[in-house]
Amino acid sequence: MSNTTLTADIVAKSALPILENELGWVNQLYRAPEEEFSKSVNGYKVGDEISIRRPADFTVRTGPTLSTQDVIEGKTTLKVDQQIGVDFEFSSTDLTLKIEDLAERVMKPAMMSIVNHIAADCASQMYSGFYNWVGTPGQIVNSYADFARGPERLTEMSVPYDGRIALLAPSDNWGLIGSQTNLFNGGLVSSAYTDGRLGKVGGCETFESQVAPSHTTGTRDNTSPLVNGADQNVTYDTAKNTWSQSLICDGFDASSTVKKGDVFTIAGVYMVNQRTKASTGILQQFVATADGTATAGALTMTISPPIIIAGPHQTVDAKPADNAALTFVGDPSTTYKQSMAFHKNAMALACVPMELPAAAYGSARRSYKGFSVRVIPIYDGTNDISKWRLDMLYGRKLIDPRTGLRLSGTA
Repeated sequence: MSNTTLTADIVAKSALPILENELGWVNQLYRAPEEEFSKSVNGYKVGDEISIRRPADFTVRTGPTLSTQDVIEGKTTLKVDQQIGVDFEFSSTDLTLKIEDLAERVMKPAMMSIVNHIAADCASQMYSGFYNWVGTPGQIVNSYADFARGPERLTEMSVPYDGRIALLAPSDNWGLIGSQTNLFNGGLVSSAYTDGRLGKVGGCETFESQVAPSHTTGTRDNTSPLVNGADQNVTYDTAKNTWSQSLICDGFDASSTVKKGDVFTIAGVYMVNQRTKASTGILQQFVATADGTATAGALTMTISPPIIIAGPHQTVDAKPADNAALTFVGDPSTTYKQSMAFHKNAMALACVPMELPAAAYGSARRSYKGFSVRVIPIYDGTNDISKWRLDMLYGRKLIDPRTGLRLSGTA
């Protein structure tokens, strides 16, 4: 192809297909409709937001007698507050390039940096809100049986089969691949052994990610934490928007800390089937949604899910008793890689067109398959250099932590 004088429109146009092709698992997430953020025709600003409703739920009537139920819908807010970009420069000589040269030399590395940032950001937001964690923290997923604990628990959590995704840290991905190469299954073994790909495993579209997040647990040194006070359950109406509540505890050491993302169980409190509300026989896991430090052994944690013991949004079979023991998952002050399995609707992502400033001469904005980039050229006349800024504006939010979990291997 002949050389082309680079313009902001050409740069933006070449960037978007590369971005879309490299997104992998992020491209599977629920996409919040960008047109709902604003009626502006010129693009969006940092801080624009949209309300996303949580689905209503109902109990089943038995018998012929009418028994109406209130329709109570919670909501959460997704704010477009993440502005990211890559900046680069060309000499005047470089301004005439083949499009292929531009894509390979400049746009692909730039877009890969953006993709990795978005993926790491979304994964970090997800894992810290997931309160279900199967396996033993610190153990590698190195067998199908290890991996299968994830889909098994998703089914026990009533997560739909369609749209399940697994995101594996490199050690877990290659541990699982290694366990499959001796199977008598031509298609699976071929892709695992020759390409290092697993594809769909256990009903989950499975992806490896080098930006899988890590979680470092709180100190919790020599502690025997307990629930401090009975009747700490709430109603759905009070927790419907945050899907969280406060839990008053004691029994911590004076200097103990709990970190956002720490997972624990409460003695005698079991998870219920989301459809039948019958106890599953599995201790309900909870997650701290904010950092906390004990004072004189006492700590009030903000936790998710809320403790709801009745009604269509029931989460557990019983409220915790006073002095019920808390048992945390994982060792204190330890870092664990966070592989995950989740439904695509657990996380919402919105990438919206940015404003084109009136003073930005020659700027351009392009949208492609739900993604948008803005390119603004800036000429440095003193040094005869053309500088370019490429910006993206997006928002992300974990909207349904009930549909995801963290996955570790077994000892």
